[in-house]
Amino acid sequence: MSAAQNHQADVVIAGGGIAGIVAALELLDSGQQILILDRDEKSRFGGLARDSFGAMFFVDTAIQRCSGFRDSPELALKDWHSYAQFSDTDYWPKQWAEYYVNSCTTEGYHWLKQQGVRFLPIPNWVERGTDRHPGNSVPRFHIVWGSGKGLIEPLIARLYSHKNAAKLKVLFRHQVTDIETQNGVVTGLRGVDESSGREFVAQAENTIIASGGICGSIERIKENWFADWGEPPQLILNGSHRYAEGRLHDAAQKTGANVTHLDRNWLYPAGIRHPQPRHPNHGLSIIPCKSALWLDAQGRRFGPEPLVGGFDAREIVETICRQEHKYSWQVLNKRIAVRELSISGSEHNPALRDKKALKFIRGFLFGAEGLVEKMLSESEDFIVATSLDELADKMKIHSEEGAVFDTRAMKQAVRDYDKSVTNRNMPQDRQSELIDKLREYWPDRIRSCKLQAIDDARAYPLIAIREHILSRKSLGGIQTDLQSRVLSKQGEVLPNLYAVGEAAGYGGGGIHGHRSLEGTFLGGCVLSARLAGADILDRKVN
Repeated sequence: MSAAQNHQADVVIAGGGIAGIVAALELLDSGQQILILDRDEKSRFGGLARDSFGAMFFVDTAIQRCSGFRDSPELALKDWHSYAQFSDTDYWPKQWAEYYVNSCTTEGYHWLKQQGVRFLPIPNWVERGTDRHPGNSVPRFHIVWGSGKGLIEPLIARLYSHKNAAKLKVLFRHQVTDIETQNGVVTGLRGVDESSGREFVAQAENTIIASGGICGSIERIKENWFADWGEPPQLILNGSHRYAEGRLHDAAQKTGANVTHLDRNWLYPAGIRHPQPRHPNHGLSIIPCKSALWLDAQGRRFGPEPLVGGFDAREIVETICRQEHKYSWQVLNKRIAVRELSISGSEHNPALRDKKALKFIRGFLFGAEGLVEKMLSESEDFIVATSLDELADKMKIHSEEGAVFDTRAMKQAVRDYDKSVTNRNMPQDRQSELIDKLREYWPDRIRSCKLQAIDDARAYPLIAIREHILSRKSLGGIQTDLQSRVLSKQGEVLPNLYAVGEAAGYGGGGIHGHRSLEGTFLGGCVLSARLAGADILDRKVN
């Protein structure tokens, strides 16, 4: 066997996603030798953030104020705790949540703008929560102009054009498999150069784990399934990075790190199979159409509270997972789909991704005709019909093995809902009340239908979308303090070892608790990476 390749650096970073890139940017100013090891191809530099929708949670920004909303860290922290359902033992997650709401705008929003990242002038309002778990009380979801591409490419450009760029080395196709230690102290990383098959050792004074979470491994998701939800679904689609397998979580544990809350994962309820999959069970996340009827695997309407997107994604996932067959349907028509359908990520938002302003505004005002046609022609999970009877029959045919589809219940659910929408003398359906609540915010009013019946011949064809649970982000991870230093189970700092971004549960091993207010994933990557870089520099000076 060939001798192992040897690399030397002041700081070695495992992972070339946004957290690894930001950490490198923080450190380059010092003139230190920085080595990034990334398993993916160079064209995929930036990780899952490159493919993301590119939106971030910030507090009390000029964008919010110009939109008429007054926000504060105190209000944001109240919303965060309400949504997170922290336990009494979640000391570091609570510390990180408080740090986030107080620092995300100065250390995230303004810093990113200095790097050349731009944001749309209107905040989105997501994860509003329910009466049981109130969420965002004001809109805080700031969308990057250019989507994930518009977030990552300015940061990569800053890396490569930095005055100390000669001090930076990025090695792709390098899979990190283990953490090197000597006399109990971390000294670097070990792995395999997949382009040559040779092993490598990267020695450094400081090591940063920025390798993502566990959601790229469906096996690990199932192994760490949240116990209160019973058995995991047979099919979970993969919407995460294909290399987010948790290998370095295991390596960190071997060094004595405390890895926590791996059963807390941010799953999405409306996943469909990717028409051109790039890895097994590759899935896309539909942003649930609010005016569609959400039905269980047997065609029955969820209740007594109907499922409506925009309020509490985790509660919807939990409701679906309580069923015998853990997938669902949304039933709608083309008019609803054109007005309301969207898919998370940069791939299916080309006008935003490519910064085509007129095309983006036209889509916002008039809907996503092109996206709907693409899904109708390419997706096996989109079922089309020209009558309610035909749609019910096709849904029965496309039901998963073991699920007994009730065509009668499905048709009755549609007819009952349509009567409540079209007959003013009938009591308003609860779903219509929730849609009206969302429509009070003018961007949501433009992007949602008002009182639209499903079985309306003027809005044909009818559409049913078969939706599965989709993995996305890990809410647990390697526990860290507020300098992103890795902690042992006894709460002691492990010298020279840091964890950032999703690998650290976005900070503290679980900054979100059980729920995310959304946008805090990318924001957590930026903040935790900057803190790691700052601590390494501070130690270097002192």
